[in-house]
Amino acid sequence: MKKLVLSIIALAAFITASIAQTAPAAPAAPENPNAADFKFEKEVHDFGTIKEGTQAEYVFKYTNTGKEPLVITNVQASCGCTTPKWTKEPVKPGETGQVTAIYNSKGRPGNFNKAVTITSNAKTAQKVLFIKGNVEPSTDGANSESAMPVKRDIAAPVAKP
Repeated sequence: MKKLVLSIIALAAFITASIAQTAPAAPAAPENPNAADFKFEKEVHDFGTIKEGTQAEYVFKYTNTGKEPLVITNVQASCGCTTPKWTKEPVKPGETGQVTAIYNSKGRPGNFNKAVTITSNAKTAQKVLFIKGNVEPSTDGANSESAMPVKRDIAAPVAKP
């Protein structure tokens, strides 16, 4: 009896999976010809060589080239060392907005290449901007994390009575 019930369940699962695989895909939503769109002055910024400990900042400026207001819903940096800021209000057609990327170079000597991903209502819902450069190590070690003192929590020995 158990084998019969298990066989029926397995058959039902197989049939359901087969039907699901042969179902036609939903048609893609037609592109809105009036949708908002970005036109950035530049999409990659090279800081060149900066000193370790610098807060390097660049403002990416854009124009809404679409026919509807452009709304940025989120901006996400590829790591915690980069902080994004952006125009929060809707940007009307023909007007400009900005996305600022701030890179904290403290404790990060060497080359860097970071992405800033923008999510919006534009024709291309996600847009990626890049900042890059080279961090010159600090000569005094003051900004290097490897030169920072390590706090150790060591209990003092307890004297026995």
